[in-house]
Amino acid sequence: MALSPARRTAFDVLRKVESGGWASDLLLAESAALDSRDAGLASEIVFGALRYQAQIDYLIDFYSGRARRLDAEVRIALRMGIYQLRHLERVPAHAAVREAVDLVKRARKASASGFVNAVLRKVDRGPVAWPAREIAFSCPEWLLARWEREYGAAAAEGIARAALQAPEKYMRGERVQDIGAQAIVPLLRLETGQTFLDLCAAPGNKTAQALEAGVRAVACDVHFQRIAAMRGMGASLLVVDGTRPLPFARRFERILVDAPCSGTGTLGRNPEIKWKLRDPDLADLHGRQVALLRNAMDVLEPGGVLVYATCSLEREENEEVLEAAGGEPVETLRRLPGRDPGDGFWAAVLKSQKSANG
Repeated sequence: MALSPARRTAFDVLRKVESGGWASDLLLAESAALDSRDAGLASEIVFGALRYQAQIDYLIDFYSGRARRLDAEVRIALRMGIYQLRHLERVPAHAAVREAVDLVKRARKASASGFVNAVLRKVDRGPVAWPAREIAFSCPEWLLARWEREYGAAAAEGIARAALQAPEKYMRGERVQDIGAQAIVPLLRLETGQTFLDLCAAPGNKTAQALEAGVRAVACDVHFQRIAAMRGMGASLLVVDGTRPLPFARRFERILVDAPCSGTGTLGRNPEIKWKLRDPDLADLHGRQVALLRNAMDVLEPGGVLVYATCSLEREENEEVLEAAGGEPVETLRRLPGRDPGDGFWAAVLKSQKSANG
């Protein structure tokens, strides 16, 4: 029997995620030809396997009797199978097992097919005494420890539990936009006719939200393809690297710096971040974020308002960026997964202290 399109797509996406790809982008591209039911199952398997990856890897070793080094294709097939067997009641167990075996054969790892079959036939939905909290919460210990130091044990647990759940879908008009993301633009107190710069604009949800207020908007992004996708929105579009001095002769009354970040506030939506991010990455992000904020402050109109925002939970990307850039917030906003609905966000409102002649 042929492999189901959903599981074949999920397997291919997870292999590419292991090589550095992003699940959402890959699913969008590779599910385009699938019917809605298969696309939905592929998405469920991909995100579920990534959210529960630490638990699943523990179970692979538990059911096989010992920790062992496995080829990536074999481990991915097992992760998919265990996720379905433990979390998807509507999926027949025999289908999850058989197709996992077929996937390793398709990946030219037929010698492992008996092992995969044997492991998956031991899987049940019973409770498990997880040996460590990083496995119980399926989250690296270094992240849990950071959040515990910053927010306390209960909040850290809430963040990790929220990351195991599929995010709720929120709409703003005809656009899908997380409710946390929707809270950022109102901090600018936009008014009709104001000049507005969105320095890191793509994919354009916040630019569209700002345009509803009647501002004269300039939207920038460092990648041409991402900014080109915003054509027709009503903003002037520019390809700009915001970490370099900005190419504007004029200043702006309102500026949004929705900075590229680690995304640790979006782990339910982007669970692979848990497994890709490393502590040293935060220092690199911090440097770029400081440059973005400093350059944006240089083109802020005297008396103007700038909002710096990230979907990160980490101090290096939030408070410490403002400290390094010399920004003094008049207002801050923090949203934590598990405490507040939607993704995690941090934002600071800065007001220009320059005079019209300064």
